[in-house]
Amino acid sequence: MRRELYDADHEAFRSVVAEFVEREVTPHLARWDEQRLIDRETWLAAGRQGILGLAAPEEYGGGGGTDYRFRAVLLEELAKVHATSLASSFSLQDDIAIPYIREIGTDEQKRRWLPAMAAGELIGAIAMTEPGTGSDLKGIRTAARQVPGGWVVNGAKTFITNGIQSDLVITVARTDPDGGAAGFSLLVVERDMPGFSRGRKLDKVGLHAQDTAELVYEDVFVPDENVLGRIGGGFGQLREMLPLERLSIAVHALAVSEAILADTIGYVRDRHAFGQRLADFQNTQFELAEMQTEVSIGRVFVDRAILALNAGELTEVDAAMAKWWGADLQNRVVDRCLQLHGGYGFMLEYPVGRAYQDARIQRIFGGANEIMKQIIGRSIVGRP
Repeated sequence: MRRELYDADHEAFRSVVAEFVEREVTPHLARWDEQRLIDRETWLAAGRQGILGLAAPEEYGGGGGTDYRFRAVLLEELAKVHATSLASSFSLQDDIAIPYIREIGTDEQKRRWLPAMAAGELIGAIAMTEPGTGSDLKGIRTAARQVPGGWVVNGAKTFITNGIQSDLVITVARTDPDGGAAGFSLLVVERDMPGFSRGRKLDKVGLHAQDTAELVYEDVFVPDENVLGRIGGGFGQLREMLPLERLSIAVHALAVSEAILADTIGYVRDRHAFGQRLADFQNTQFELAEMQTEVSIGRVFVDRAILALNAGELTEVDAAMAKWWGADLQNRVVDRCLQLHGGYGFMLEYPVGRAYQDARIQRIFGGANEIMKQIIGRSIVGRP
């Protein structure tokens, strides 16, 4: 089936990305996994190459942020070399941190932060999850108390992507203990603010090169000029921005599924057992046929969601559908491809083994898939 999502400009950008990946990414993947951290220089190189900060407006040194297809190209090229941790880290920057500042930041905040973020000089993160809260954001306990000139923040966050290297952390804090859903706000905490510290760099099942950390806030003074959006508007702002994050997960899921399936097709063509190629067994062909069909169907839906986002028409429900279906599909495809590899699939020297580790989180972050189904279900039958 012919894919018609991209035009000549996107394919020209793909060539730029492919050259960057060959030069700056592929040679370092194993070392990044070993050191559990992506080199800071890689962020700067991506900024120089113009493949970071795609979501930032052009006047702030970014790519304009109006056509998500360029971001999709980047995710696809990173998936081809199985640079999953880098793809996730860059997505946090371009699909979450920068869009928050672009959409709800003041002009002064945009001037202060966006050019350096687009250049890879400032790395962003968002701190929502806390020990004991998970998807239950209304259970957030990190509190901000108003004082002259700003807010004093106390609390802790966990599972924070880019947590170790981040320079700006968009922090969800309770600014009104009696405000209910309107009692939360977004505060931008900067790296060197007194009382702000990093806890452990977390040891995860997968995404080993992506730094994920605990964050600690002990009487951190955050000035009023670092309030992002309006006080009390935190939940509404999060809800408005989450569809983009969830679409990003879906785009990455389809890209990884396609890459692992392509690897597996090559493997079964070359591998022999019982006197014939693995590809010649009926079971292998049935497995490949089912996976290729499911991936093709998923690709149509996700491509349509990308165009809807570009047109300003992507709904919360469609983003939830794309996220849960894409994440589940990725896990199914990777699992079945690993089975076709046999014992070699369980070896981390093969991409499918590493993909198996990395895929599992897709069903959890960005809102667990169960939450996605609840969003979809409530759109059908209404809230209780």
